[in-house]
Amino acid sequence: MPVNPQLSAVLREWAELFMRRSMRDFIQFIKESGLTTTQLNTLMRLYYRGDCPISEISDHLGITNAATSQMVQRLVEQGLLDRTEDPTDRRVKQLTLTAEGRALIEQGIEARRRWLEDLTVALPAEEQANIVATLTTLTQAARRLDPSL
Repeated sequence: MPVNPQLSAVLREWAELFMRRSMRDFIQFIKESGLTTTQLNTLMRLYYRGDCPISEISDHLGITNAATSQMVQRLVEQGLLDRTEDPTDRRVKQLTLTAEGRALIEQGIEARRRWLEDLTVALPAEEQANIVATLTTLTQAARRLDPSL
């Protein structure tokens, strides 16, 4: 099927607008929390994928285990992470998001969601139904192209 330039342009414009706007409130929230991007990335990784060893965070971030350990220590001191020994290998340190860490990430996610809710309310019911159908089709196509999403 040939590329539809009008559809491509509209999708690109929406994606850019969505990313800029949805991230703005989230970034503002994170700045107010005092977290660094690396710390946030670590908390998000644990929030979405669950507990893991420090070495996995190092690989995820592309930094050394030593640098990761220092960053993790600060998050532990802030009460956002727990660091425990792996019961099968005491040399391995497992990271777990604390209730406070989970709540912090959920507050950041909520900051991003509020804009989408405001946008939904601004649309008439008939347009909402059309958008639901179209975005469902678009999401299914995106998943077929990249099942890892």
